[in-house]
Amino acid sequence: MGQPSGDWLSGYDAGEYYCELFGRPDAPAAHTQPLRERLGRIPVDELRRRARNAENELFNLGVTFTVYSEKDAIDRILPFDVIPRVLSAAEWKQIESGVIQRVAALNLFLHDVYHDQHVLKDGVVPRDLVLGNGNYRPEMVGFDVPCGTYVHICGTDIVRDHAGRFLVLEDNGRTPSGVSYVVENRRIMQRAFPDIIDVFIRPVEDYGLRLGQAMAEIAPAGVDSPQIVLLSAGVYNSAYFEHVFLAREMGVPLVEGGDLVIENDRVYMKTTAGLAPVHVIYRRINDDFIDPEVFRPDSLLGVPGLMRAYRKGNVSLANAVGTGVCDDKAVYAYLPRLIRYYLDQDAIIPNVETHICGEADGLAYTLDHLDELVVKPVGESGGYGIVVGPRSSAAERAEMRARLRADPANYISQPMVRLSVCPTLMDDGVRPRHVDLRPFAVTGRSTWVLPGGLSRVALRQGSLIVNSSQGGGSKDTWVLV
Repeated sequence: MGQPSGDWLSGYDAGEYYCELFGRPDAPAAHTQPLRERLGRIPVDELRRRARNAENELFNLGVTFTVYSEKDAIDRILPFDVIPRVLSAAEWKQIESGVIQRVAALNLFLHDVYHDQHVLKDGVVPRDLVLGNGNYRPEMVGFDVPCGTYVHICGTDIVRDHAGRFLVLEDNGRTPSGVSYVVENRRIMQRAFPDIIDVFIRPVEDYGLRLGQAMAEIAPAGVDSPQIVLLSAGVYNSAYFEHVFLAREMGVPLVEGGDLVIENDRVYMKTTAGLAPVHVIYRRINDDFIDPEVFRPDSLLGVPGLMRAYRKGNVSLANAVGTGVCDDKAVYAYLPRLIRYYLDQDAIIPNVETHICGEADGLAYTLDHLDELVVKPVGESGGYGIVVGPRSSAAERAEMRARLRADPANYISQPMVRLSVCPTLMDDGVRPRHVDLRPFAVTGRSTWVLPGGLSRVALRQGSLIVNSSQGGGSKDTWVLV
């Protein structure tokens, strides 16, 4: 593989992995050549100085998240790497169209699941996998959501393998987070690296505007100037910075459950001038907590009576209640079939090969190849509960084998994808680190995808887990025009 132009990059070697900056030896990434030349003109000491300044600025701005398992680490910045990840216009076209296709299929699937259930009757997806899913909400049966849209904000996790092919790792259709880092990372890069940032990259600053427009499109019928609010669980939520950020970007109030009341099956917000009607709620709390009259009675985060107002069409919720059915790693395995079933198309971006342990064949294959596979619990997020077979100990595999036999339906397995890498500034120089990509799709009447998305990077050498809660960081993602 060709070497970068700057001395400080001369020791970089991506090894067997596809490199986002250089491509493959037999297929160099020509579209990144201008960035390589600009990076090479910056001395490494200067690069480190700017990187420190960038991270200090992120902390001062409050761009932080919370790791619940570390009670003393309330405020932690998401580590930011200053070497951006670049996508060509052709690469982005595939990603964008693939994400739009998946969102369309997910919304058709959810409408079907909560109405006629043709997909279950035709045996495309096992009935028990849906109706027995902990996120299936009978309260949504027969309810028509505005625009037929259930998943208004979707984060699709995409990886690239050693051959340079894009693959979908999972769909996040409940309350996906991370978009605030996309926008803030770009702003930081514009301030800290005006000499390398490319004028021919697509902007990300209009995300808040696009989100606000989509929320207005799903307002109840007859409401011309809807009042939109963002419902947060509060300051101790791990993504609270993002809640504040998005409310500010949309220009809407940030509220908690106690700020809202229900009167005559309509939602009102408490203000200094009295009660003000609310028409659309972008919620950043899960189904279980939104209405103690319907779901968890001990919830102090939600609004008693909210589901009544929702069912009567007096308020719209984004994302819709019950979207967790499609935010399931077992249902994910069927999405290529769902795309064919509803859209009569092949998946533009294929899934990673997936074995469903709730099925006899999938369980048998997983148990027989445990040392080769990545095993994931279907309902977890944040990288928790994952066992990477080729890098696990005998004790870890034995424990996972027992879990699989005790509760096979809770797991899927996948081959270990050799994720692409991107040059990353580490203490000992520029080193290859594995990355993924989470594009964010916003859907009202139609779907728009934020150009680029969140590139997460596994900062630990050899690690494949990029989640922030597991020590991952992020990069600015450039989409070339």
